Amino acid sequence: MAKTLLDGKDLKLGLFSANCSSGMAVTKIEDRWKATWDDNLALGRLADEVGIDFMLPIARWIGYGGETNFHEGVLDPVALAAGLLAETERLFVFATIHTAFNHPLVAAKAMATVDQIGEGRAGLNIVAGWNKPEYDAMGVDLPLDHDDRYAYAQEWWGIVERLWTEPGRYDIDGRFWQLKGAESMPKPYDGLLPILNAGSSTQGRDFAARNSNVVFTVVGGPDDGAGVVETVKANARDNYGREVGVFTPSYCVCRETKAEAEEFHRWYAEENADWDAVDNLMRLQGLYAMSFSEEMLAMFRGRFAGGHGVCPLIGSPDDVAAEIKRFWDAGFGGMTLSFVDYTGELAYFAQEVLPRLEKLGVRLPR
Repeated sequence: MAKTLLDGKDLKLGLFSANCSSGMAVTKIEDRWKATWDDNLALGRLADEVGIDFMLPIARWIGYGGETNFHEGVLDPVALAAGLLAETERLFVFATIHTAFNHPLVAAKAMATVDQIGEGRAGLNIVAGWNKPEYDAMGVDLPLDHDDRYAYAQEWWGIVERLWTEPGRYDIDGRFWQLKGAESMPKPYDGLLPILNAGSSTQGRDFAARNSNVVFTVVGGPDDGAGVVETVKANARDNYGREVGVFTPSYCVCRETKAEAEEFHRWYAEENADWDAVDNLMRLQGLYAMSFSEEMLAMFRGRFAGGHGVCPLIGSPDDVAAEIKRFWDAGFGGMTLSFVDYTGELAYFAQEVLPRLEKLGVRLPR
């Protein structure tokens, strides 16, 4: 299954942040996404049916404030991945794990178990950490040096990788971890799980190039994204002797006409945006994540309201399909989608956009 997800034959499409209340839309509208288990189960089954390749839930412990306390309710991604994999047949599910809050021995066993449930359809999204209020809530200090966070994550991943591949019991003596008599069974279902890392800072992209199969990175659009893809792939190839895929997130508003799509976007992301939550989110991203430059933060306030600062896909099915093709032409191997109403809007997307992507040569039939 992992080989299919990483084969590079066509553009892979996934669903991002559906385990979070409001998804990616920082909006106050009454019927915003609730992100219950029933919501995610229905979405996972639909995604499995229509040919979406993967789901990528994220990890959050506290909301971003504002009137809605954006991301107040978030389903645990590891438990969610286990549930979704048990209820689907083809869908791949990544689970997001923060290295600072999860012991590598516990994470290795949990994810190997999840992969056994999915018979090889599980993946791991490694997060080095950035959100200081969550560190405060955990009673853990956020290392202010970005290099230290990734050094910690590198050692953490090295331990997990060893536990997944090396039999027996052994000691591990590192800078951050000293484990005595560690062992881990079961191993993953069929070799190492695919690794995804969401790196947009220099250190983050380098960590991803060194360790991951998929580099998941935010870009301004397909034009600047082409350069990012080239740089990331060259870094992985030249410095680490590895080939990686590059995926990017987007949010989608697709309606019968472009005018209808723009009107809906204006309604939820401008007239009913939770601007206090938007500003809290942008402040934290700018201070700690280093995922966005100051120029991007200033320019993309509307994008943060519409979809957490990622690229918008707004328009008719023809418009959306054409824009997705531009990302494929720029070298991206995959994209994630988010919607205000994931299940309702995914059904329309599958009916109208997926066939267009096949005709454009971007997607193969599923």
